[in-house]
Amino acid sequence: MKQNFAIIGHPIGHTMSPFVHKRLFALQSKTADYSVLDISREGLKDSFSTVLKSLDGFNVTIPHKESILPLIDEVDESALKYNAVNCVAVRNGKTYGCSTDAFGFTKALESHSVPLSGRVLVLGAGGAARTLAREAADCGCEITIAVRNGSLDKAKTLTDWLKSNGGKANLTEINSIDGKFDLCINATPVGMYPNTDASIITEAQLKSCSAVFDAVYNPQKTKLLLSAEKFGIKTVGGMAMLVWQAVKAHEFWYGAEFNTADINDLIDAANQEMSRIFYEK
Repeated sequence: MKQNFAIIGHPIGHTMSPFVHKRLFALQSKTADYSVLDISREGLKDSFSTVLKSLDGFNVTIPHKESILPLIDEVDESALKYNAVNCVAVRNGKTYGCSTDAFGFTKALESHSVPLSGRVLVLGAGGAARTLAREAADCGCEITIAVRNGSLDKAKTLTDWLKSNGGKANLTEINSIDGKFDLCINATPVGMYPNTDASIITEAQLKSCSAVFDAVYNPQKTKLLLSAEKFGIKTVGGMAMLVWQAVKAHEFWYGAEFNTADINDLIDAANQEMSRIFYEK
């Protein structure tokens, strides 16, 4: 029997999730559809009962990762830890939620031999920053949250939360970043298509980092990553995280297991497909 899955968000625009998930279903010889559903904040509650619970599972992206929590019957430790859900399974009319982002992040670093240790600079204070900073803090890293002046209150809330959970964290304005870092994490959308000429920090600031992870996956190599490569700094792009968190979703939905070589091939294929869609004229 064909199963039905989807990704929900608003505005959702073009997403690589259908390409990635359909390839993962194919690797499992599984017959399934994967669709894109644009659901507004106001329409989430009604859509949850009328549309989403009729699916076999779905992914959740901005702006629903937190607001969907009260609607779900059961959530696991990952969802409670990050106070967010990006993956939901529907079984016998009940919904089960988890967060796969941290898994995708750590697997992306691991696949590029980038350790999650030492001093970590996290750019941004939104939902992505919270998840990645918490994962780094739980690995014993010393976290510096760096934001623009207008986001200092949000950054203080994040650093206080990290500290309340046993983490070592401080905050700074982006213009005041100082010292050396073992890893820089861009958890903002700066540099994302179509604004590909933007970088969240300067090259002078970048030189103080031993490795850089950019959660942005379009383009494959953001201006931040291209600058880092120019200085011989290790880089990890966002597509690896996107694919690995999708792998975790399939494990959660129906117990799938994948070969690492197949997943690395899929990451390459997804980058090629994205290039074909957005950059080939």
